[in-house]
Amino acid sequence: MGEFEKVMCANRGEIAIRVFRACEELGLKTVAVHSDADAQALHVKTADEAYNIGPPMPTESYLNIDKIIETAKAADVDAIHPGYGFLAENIDFAKACEDEGIKFIGPTSKAISKMGVKDVAKATVTKNKVPTVPGSEGVVDEAKEGLEIAKDIGFPVIIKAAYGGGGKGMRVARSADEFVKMFEAAQREGSVAFGHPEVYIEKYIIDPRHIEVQVLCDEHGKAIHFGERDCSIQRRNQKLIEEAPSPALVDKPELQDEIRDAGVRAAVAADYTSAGTVEFIYKDGKFYFMEMNTRIQVEHCVSEMYANCDILRRQIETAMGKKLDLAQDDVVFKGHAIECRVNAEDPLNDFAPTPGTVNAYEAPGGPGVRVDSAAFDGFKISPFYDSMIAKLICWDEDRNRCIARVQRALNEFVIKGVKTTIPFHQRMMRNTDFVSGDFDTGYLARTNFVQKYKEEVEQEQAAAKARREAEGLGNEQLAAIAAAISAQMRKGSPLAGKKKGEGGLENVWALAGRLDLQDLKVRRVI
Repeated sequence: MGEFEKVMCANRGEIAIRVFRACEELGLKTVAVHSDADAQALHVKTADEAYNIGPPMPTESYLNIDKIIETAKAADVDAIHPGYGFLAENIDFAKACEDEGIKFIGPTSKAISKMGVKDVAKATVTKNKVPTVPGSEGVVDEAKEGLEIAKDIGFPVIIKAAYGGGGKGMRVARSADEFVKMFEAAQREGSVAFGHPEVYIEKYIIDPRHIEVQVLCDEHGKAIHFGERDCSIQRRNQKLIEEAPSPALVDKPELQDEIRDAGVRAAVAADYTSAGTVEFIYKDGKFYFMEMNTRIQVEHCVSEMYANCDILRRQIETAMGKKLDLAQDDVVFKGHAIECRVNAEDPLNDFAPTPGTVNAYEAPGGPGVRVDSAAFDGFKISPFYDSMIAKLICWDEDRNRCIARVQRALNEFVIKGVKTTIPFHQRMMRNTDFVSGDFDTGYLARTNFVQKYKEEVEQEQAAAKARREAEGLGNEQLAAIAAAISAQMRKGSPLAGKKKGEGGLENVWALAGRLDLQDLKVRRVI
């Protein structure tokens, strides 16, 4: 297919906006789709055209292949970018686009069948000498069959949705007694989240590092990588922090090159085109292929900052049949990049989702700071979709400086109305193990990080209360102070304009202490 004129993004939120920005820079018209719940969403307002595709439930809108294809034809688009999640790795969707003569901005349906289906991917990459984790050969349909395979492999094992991604559709069985329960749970989640109940089984390697390689391949046989990312800080198999390069590999350049090259070999084995991510688990100096995500990922921007390259724009260009304008040697890696996923979740309540309305939103800025988001004042976080509000990505010349920049940016970030993961990230950036690079995928659970964080918060609150009581400042008194200062300001009191030592505000607290609390009739502040 030649040059595009109009591109649809079959997704929502920040990734749709990211796609539209890249399209605008390429001179392409853009089309958004949205559910009823997203009618006022920012991605809808960003696009040149927007179309409603159904009710809030994803199965009736963002996962509705027929409706999306129908809308694409009505809008006369040349191509569809699937974003990440939803239909991004759905073979049926890619095939439907191909059948209608609409370019799917991603790999071909054939490549997805090789790499998007996780068990088939293992068999594919083995041909190019990419090491894999021991496990089942293909999908396993019955729990009874799976149990026998698990016994042969040896517990613990991990049961994964064959069409899964994003940490969903995965269950660990640590013994034969719990295998059937975990097997059926993985099947159910795979069916609900991805429309496919098929699962496969692998040996569960305890607490490895999660290291992935960003690749990009054109339709002319060129395949390159943009380095590796370390995504080991996770909760329930879902990433919270990503960084490039991996702290575990910076002093092992030969192994680092080996993993990066293995990522490219895996893509070549599948005759892959477009952007993709090859995921590995790494432990004790050895790495194993885990899966390939046949789509752009949430954390692609970490690699963009680390390699100073626009990966998504090039993904669109390669979909138009253009040759990659870069050779591997042209990709220059510099400094360090870290991404924090800012989610509408309460870290003190086991990261429970906190849907609601963002009453105030102000993103940080400054050198080396990037924020990808679809949030704004009044932004409604729907319970129907992912809880991510924003991605904060920072770059600096080395890791320590980058961490300092992330800390500063987090301190600037303002999101009010819902609880978020910002406080969690602030604590993590001060954590000595994280700063030293000594962590893995099991770190949060093994160290009881969240529980300790919760206890620290409670201790800080108790200490603050004790200090307040020691100073004789109860809630009524604090309210009285605020009321008194406000009243004085409204009266144009000379206190407001005088400096300390001029008979003015030498001690506001003393002034407040002379107030008659009963006369103010201030309510108790809860």
